[in-house]
Order: sequence, then C-alpha cells, then structure tokens
Amino acid sequence: MMRRQQGGSVSAIELMVVLGITAVLSTVALPSYREQVVRLRRAEAQAVLLSLMQQQERYASRHNTFIAFSADSTDADAQQFRWWSGKDPAASAYEIEGKACDGEQISACIQLLAKPGTHRVDPQFKDPECGQLTLTSTGDRQALGPAQRCWQ
Repeated sequence: MMRRQQGGSVSAIELMVVLGITAVLSTVALPSYREQVVRLRRAEAQAVLLSLMQQQERYASRHNTFIAFSADSTDADAQQFRWWSGKDPAASAYEIEGKACDGEQISACIQLLAKPGTHRVDPQFKDPECGQLTLTSTGDRQALGPAQRCWQ
C-alpha cells in the first residue's frame, strides 16, 4: 500500500520555528540596518557640505566675501546655495546653513552647519553618534556628537 503525501500542510511546530528564526534575524539585522542608514545619510550630508564649500570658494573669489545662507534666505545670491542634504528638502536628513565662523567676519571665514532632523527636513532622523556636522573655509571639520571619527 502506498502512502500519500499531504501537500501544503505545515505543522504548528514548524511555523513556530520559522517565526522564531525570523524574530532573531530581525532583532539582529534591524539595528544594523538603521546604523547603515544613518551612516549613509551622514555621508550624503558631508558630500553636500564639501560641494557647498567649493561653491562658496567660487563665490568668494568673485565677490571677495563668502555669503551666509539658510532656508530663510531672501537674498538672490544666498538662494543659490542649497540648504538641504538630499534630493529635495522632504527627502533630506540634514538642514544646512552657512554663517560666519565664530568670532570672524563673513568675508574672512564661513562655516557650514548640517543639522540633523529639523522641522524643515525629516524630523524623525537622528544622528546620536555625530549630531551636527560643521565644515569651515579653513578646513576644520567637526561634529557635536560623542563620536570621534565622524568625518572619516
């Protein structure tokens, strides 16, 4: 007598094993995925800061001064500078601002600030490792977070 195979039935134990493996993988993979997303968004902001600094250097070579800019800029020259880090403000993780270096005139030094997760960009984005990124026209690169190697 031949035994017929049952097709398509899954026992409760097999289902529980699959669910358990899925839960373990999710617990391990999700934090790693989130960390990679933060690093990717941070690298995107750093690339934009470097590009904006080149744009500021070109502006300064023509006008003998840097120019401050932000999302609120009304000056036509200042509006040439992008204040977000992604493809558009809604898809960005960092809001960018250009202002005079601390204790300096704008004609001598500019600092570009990339602030994570403001109300103008993705407010849910956080970068607890590095926080705000700063790039100055003197080449100084800093981060406000506790991590030491945010610009590497």
